[in-house]
Amino acid sequence: MSNESINAFSMDFFSLKGKTAIVTGGNRGLGQAFAVALAKAGANVFIAGISSENTRTRELIEQQGVEVEFMSVDISSDGVPRKIINACCHRFGNLDILVNNAGICKLNKILRFGRSDWDPMIDVNLTAAFELSHEAAKIMVPRRSGKIINICSVFSFSGGRWSPAYAATKHALAGLTKSYCDELGQYNIQVNGIAPGYYHTDITAITHSTPKEYKRVLEHIPANRWGEPQDLMGAVVYLASRASDYVNGHILAVDGGYLVR
Repeated sequence: MSNESINAFSMDFFSLKGKTAIVTGGNRGLGQAFAVALAKAGANVFIAGISSENTRTRELIEQQGVEVEFMSVDISSDGVPRKIINACCHRFGNLDILVNNAGICKLNKILRFGRSDWDPMIDVNLTAAFELSHEAAKIMVPRRSGKIINICSVFSFSGGRWSPAYAATKHALAGLTKSYCDELGQYNIQVNGIAPGYYHTDITAITHSTPKEYKRVLEHIPANRWGEPQDLMGAVVYLASRASDYVNGHILAVDGGYLVR
């Protein structure tokens, strides 16, 4: 082991100063936490998603002394992923980090779960992430540098009652992460995923508000609590920073131990 290599490491490895990040669905919920975390580490942030600008998100990011831009779009519409990448590069001059966070979950019992439930989730959760990653790679490959972070789920590893499309898209997103890692690693581009467990979001609202279901989930978590947004913030900064330059194709579960039971 090289002493020079050890001595070269510093906390600056976690700094994102001068970097630019795109966060889809970064206006609220876990996406907001990802966007603010990247800003706290020094990155300018470009937020794209279906919701319009959130004043509180702007305040939280600008308080960090960085810049933020919002783009209200349907990321699943034809040509929009390219427009997002181009708009970000036009505004900030570069793209270093892509966080594919936007996702939806439609619930229905399996015999009633049809294409009207399935198709929108495939479009938003998977196809949009693929197209954004494809467009981002066009920027990152010539520069031989970049980070792509896909927000997967504990349902990337298990089934999901009442939403086969959610489990399917999250399994597929984990597979896409590994596939892109395999090809882009040679260009010094790291592609990884974060798999949140149970957090208080719109997707988990029914489970959280149903005492029996809430208790069932809680008993499955060794940490004995649901996650809070700040529990994910360190993970996204790590995977977006130089500190993770030799981490590639990994799905990092941030789930309080949910998957071990």
